[in-house]
Amino acid sequence: MSFSNDPVIQVADATIFQENNSILSHLNFNIEKGEFVYLVGRTGSGKSSLLKTLYADLPLRLGNIRLGEYNIREVKRKEIPFLRRKIGIIFQDFQLFPDRTVSENIFFVMKATGWKDKAKMKSRLAEVLMRVGLGSVSGKMPHQLSGGEQQRIVIARALVNEPMILFADEPTGNLDPEVSDGIFKLFLEINKSGTAILMATHNHHFIEQYPARVLKCEKGKLLDSNNEQFELTEIY
Repeated sequence: MSFSNDPVIQVADATIFQENNSILSHLNFNIEKGEFVYLVGRTGSGKSSLLKTLYADLPLRLGNIRLGEYNIREVKRKEIPFLRRKIGIIFQDFQLFPDRTVSENIFFVMKATGWKDKAKMKSRLAEVLMRVGLGSVSGKMPHQLSGGEQQRIVIARALVNEPMILFADEPTGNLDPEVSDGIFKLFLEINKSGTAILMATHNHHFIEQYPARVLKCEKGKLLDSNNEQFELTEIY
């Protein structure tokens, strides 16, 4: 973990593309260490493309983005596994391997980000499963778990490298309201321990009940509640 006071993410005059079309332009914002930020906007407004650009899954063609010490526009393919150690990514549709156990799913990410010591891997596996309240499921297959449990496994997987930021793309979109609340409270606990979170969501209830900074994708621009007031009613 870095001990500098620099923001986790610094975005300067960036343009976000979907294929060859610019979908968000002239983006300028920072996310500070330990900050919790909502990302909202109608479907197709660019939320997922922005997240994918931030974690180097889509190329950055215009402007600059820094994530920790990495310049996203200049990052080399061989550096991406090291970049990914700094972050955690959580998807709406879980993206667990259905033919592998919980432990095998998490070990896969560990190996991909450079873990080699089996004893340390087993110890860290136990730690992250306890962190999400599922200490006894390491040998189960994903289909043996509920949707909420599967999402907790995805969160555990995202925590293995003690990331400085979690990117969550509609993490409760496939869950019923009661389960969604439990997952969201887990994110709040993780955030309180010092991990920054950028969460794309359509859930108005979360924003009303747990107010925080909001970034809104709208008509090709990114509005920031730190700088201006705007309506949150149309985030679908």
